Amino acid sequence: MTERNFIPNIYNATLEKGSVTWQSPSNIALVKYWGKKKDQIPENPSISFTLDHCKTITTIEFSKKDNLENFDFEVYLDGEKKDDFKPKIQTFFERVEIYLPFLKQYRFIIKTENTFPHSSGIASSASGMSALALCLMSVEKQLIESDVIVSAVEEDFDDAYFNQKASFLARLGSGSACRSIEGDLIVWGKTKSIGGSTDLFGIKYPYKVHENFKEYQDTILLVDKGEKQVSSTVGHNLMYDHPYAQNRFEQAHQNLENLKGILESGDLAAFNALVESEALTLHAMMMTSMPYFILMKPNTLEIINKIWEFRQNTGLNISFTLDAGANVHVLYPKKESQEILQFIQRELVAYCQNGHYICDQIGFGAQLIKNE
Repeated sequence: MTERNFIPNIYNATLEKGSVTWQSPSNIALVKYWGKKKDQIPENPSISFTLDHCKTITTIEFSKKDNLENFDFEVYLDGEKKDDFKPKIQTFFERVEIYLPFLKQYRFIIKTENTFPHSSGIASSASGMSALALCLMSVEKQLIESDVIVSAVEEDFDDAYFNQKASFLARLGSGSACRSIEGDLIVWGKTKSIGGSTDLFGIKYPYKVHENFKEYQDTILLVDKGEKQVSSTVGHNLMYDHPYAQNRFEQAHQNLENLKGILESGDLAAFNALVESEALTLHAMMMTSMPYFILMKPNTLEIINKIWEFRQNTGLNISFTLDAGANVHVLYPKKESQEILQFIQRELVAYCQNGHYICDQIGFGAQLIKNE
């Protein structure tokens, strides 16, 4: 499959107006994506847990317009107009117009909200861009289903194609957003160890997963809710001339291969070691780029050391991972959740900004809320 598979034929039908709402979750990578090529193509493969509670809910209202020269849209977050969001949406529309040629035919009102607090330190680009992509896909599906002349390609517009194209489009808004369409484990990036893997969109992990990893828990410790000093986009770009980049990309392929055996066997100790190593490697890439930067905070390191000490003393399978920031995702199997959650509340919450944390778990992807 290539990008051309997502370019539709000319629509013969038209819609005067409508409204569609999707909710889409965030995700947390176990094997990290860091470094990208043109058009949001990843330099290395990644695999993520789809989350359940941390979601973005997006509604788009669309109405036919006469001027077909420009994109016409407004963006609202929690009911407040957000003009500072418009440049990113404008760039997204420019990237995807060839795949959604109806975009200039309509005026869009984009209304979005997060189930997690705004500025909570949880990246909303994955959930936000995937929710928007899904809404636009629902508009395209309405156009195609209203068309009395259906081509062979359009007859194949089934759920699998819908999800693939939504993931493909979401990637063009935010790379990790392509991993938020489905769940519970999503692979993005071509690698020989995962059949069907591709750089174009995320796919459901196709192999056996041990019961130990079902209903896995993720408690997110909000160490720092402030804006990052270096954006993820800048960080990705610093991998171009990074002295350790090629070794890192090879390591990610190998770690995905290793994770296959871990997920099948249920080896929690090996899982802990791999995901923690991946998290620290991600931040090592930041600290050894030029210019170098550090996104972890002192409390991030305090939490990590507390987790290691608790795991050694109890034998419980608690581990951590990090995104491109200071916050800590504490991972653990549901069967051990009672004692681990007590430890988190007793020992770790004190290191969170204003004592804030979020209890989440593995989820199974986005959901259509309304389509009318």
